[in-house]
Amino acid sequence: MTAKRDYYEILGLSREASENEIKTAYRKMAMRFHPDRNPGDKAAEDSFKEAAEAYEVLRDPQKRNLYDQYGHQGLKGTGFSGFGGFEDIFSSFGDIFEDFFGFSSSNRSRSRVQRGADLRYDMTLSFMDAAFGASSEILVEKMETCEQCGGSGCAQGSHPQTCPDCQGAGQVSRSQGFFTIRTTCPSCRGAGQVIANPCTGCQGTGKKQVSKTVSVRIPAGVDSGSRLRLAGEGEAGARGGPAGDLYVFINVEPHEYFERHDNNIVCRLEISFVEAALGAHVAVPTLDGEKDLKIPRGTQHGDIFRFHGEGIPSLRNGHRGDQIIQANIKTPTSLSKKQESLLKEFAKLESKKLSTKLKKLLRSATAKSTG
Repeated sequence: MTAKRDYYEILGLSREASENEIKTAYRKMAMRFHPDRNPGDKAAEDSFKEAAEAYEVLRDPQKRNLYDQYGHQGLKGTGFSGFGGFEDIFSSFGDIFEDFFGFSSSNRSRSRVQRGADLRYDMTLSFMDAAFGASSEILVEKMETCEQCGGSGCAQGSHPQTCPDCQGAGQVSRSQGFFTIRTTCPSCRGAGQVIANPCTGCQGTGKKQVSKTVSVRIPAGVDSGSRLRLAGEGEAGARGGPAGDLYVFINVEPHEYFERHDNNIVCRLEISFVEAALGAHVAVPTLDGEKDLKIPRGTQHGDIFRFHGEGIPSLRNGHRGDQIIQANIKTPTSLSKKQESLLKEFAKLESKKLSTKLKKLLRSATAKSTG
């Protein structure tokens, strides 16, 4: 198990740091490693959680005193063992994140940070791109944090004000007989705050509609119904919350020659009855180009041949399935007089051959019965 780092070292502080210095140091760390700014970056996620844990301990005088005296061991009796994920952090530090994004910290009923909505994009791929993977760029329409106001919704130099109708509670009460009914404040919609001077860039919403080009790497072996997740490429969060994710749903176009069955591909090969009877070497299309297939003498309609390792790569381990070739014997529909004559001669020979075989069987049966 990896030993935990010193909390003061994580925040870059001395042990004599003041409460304000601790808050300022955490603010810088949180803004630097915020998941919205580092989508999909595992190292940044770990640093974000590590800084939050350090701040949770050092901002609390009792926990800090225990830590200063006994280190990490001293915190075991407090019930605090770190954060499980981003939602725990945003829930615990909703006030400080709202401060970062321009909201007053004096409001008792401030709303918690909110994660952005997930988005869906439907992508159609060719059979070959699905088989071997590809890189693509897609255009996504989504809401992103307004750069002009940093997501606060306020004009530069201004801040939200406590809602005059609910006094910051986010709810209003009205009496009905013996009952008091509380409903969401219609003026602030439950936020407890109103924006008197809205940002001109987003009209006070804190977000702007943008068209963003997103790079997508399609792994080899995807199929219709496969889903790719692009972390942090969804809608922007509210009040410092993380962005949602973008889910790319795959639909694969059918191929003119191949059919997919799990990681195998199936194709039907037309051969003449002469090739089936006498045997032949034929060129068969594969995902990697043409390959020679030996047709043995006496091949029947529906016989199966297999190219090992010429199918679709597995998403789990990359191992390719097989290519399965089914023989379809094609009967000619237009014969020349010479071909027709030869076939009639062939039929006579087959009939004579069959007749001779039957006579032998009859003689054998007669001999057994008289014997």
